[in-house]
Amino acid sequence: MHLVQIARGTERRVAVVQEPQLLLLREVDCVLALTRRSLALEQPLRETAENLVTEEAVSYDDVYQGRSAWKLLAPVDSPGDAQRILVSGTGLTHLGSARERQAMHAAVSQRQQTEMTDSMRMFEWGMQHGRPAADTIGVAPEWFYKGDGSVLRAPFAALEIPGYAEDGGEEAEVAAAYYVADDGVPWRIGMMAGNEFSDHVFERRNYLNLAGSKLRPCSIGPELVVDPVFGDVAGQVRIMRDAQVLWQKAIRTGEQNMCHSLANLEHHHFKFAGHRQPGMVHVHFMGADCLSFGEEVRLQANDLVEIWFEGFGRPLQNVITQESATQKPVRVRTMR
Repeated sequence: MHLVQIARGTERRVAVVQEPQLLLLREVDCVLALTRRSLALEQPLRETAENLVTEEAVSYDDVYQGRSAWKLLAPVDSPGDAQRILVSGTGLTHLGSARERQAMHAAVSQRQQTEMTDSMRMFEWGMQHGRPAADTIGVAPEWFYKGDGSVLRAPFAALEIPGYAEDGGEEAEVAAAYYVADDGVPWRIGMMAGNEFSDHVFERRNYLNLAGSKLRPCSIGPELVVDPVFGDVAGQVRIMRDAQVLWQKAIRTGEQNMCHSLANLEHHHFKFAGHRQPGMVHVHFMGADCLSFGEEVRLQANDLVEIWFEGFGRPLQNVITQESATQKPVRVRTMR
């Protein structure tokens, strides 16, 4: 089942995708409300949604192509309370990402070039111990924080390169959405295509800049897939400039193409008690196979990034914008 969230002015609705239509649900105005209802009824999310489907239908083509008053939202959010959402991710989960990180952080000297970087060392640990047997714990992956729900951008919305940033680059990934129930148990709501936007120039200067390079907007959607097949997922990322293809590449994700199992990634995210606070929503990016930055592409204002994964619905598209360069420091006032 594929779900979308749409809005028309101040009105919000959840809809089931039944190509080429969106079938609107009654009594819930967001996926979070649908999730809570499903848990309260102790029934699968799919069943809850099916029971709420109405005869109201909207043309998906019209919404997707901007011909409708209805606009696509991020498929998971927390209306009016962005701080309820924690957005994070896991790196070095795909072989392609490890290769590019190795090249990005390799030292200049011949001696250091022959040594294994910390990135490749962590990737090798994942290859050796990232897929533990059932009911056992594997090695921890790389983990990073992106922000609260305020960093999430809807499909077709702009991904802005901040004025303080040195660069902005796409990372085509699958992201998973979770909800923590009243008893502290995390539930996976579903998965969706995502663009985990980052500053790779800043990161390349020093690996310790990774944390800061991730504090950027990102985008997810347009469709949330409930219980998708996440074994071997083919995809494509494409960058358009002046209506021409600047760069494109076939990509693959899913557990068969990762050094960590999904269960291991989820354990190491939710092992922290602070990540299991009742009522919290989590959006977690699962890692990228490749990025255009690794092939010397630099995104600029008005570029269009399109990300598509087989089985995850229509492509995610976002335009790139760039803020004016930051000229003055942020000043903190002292309480008196």
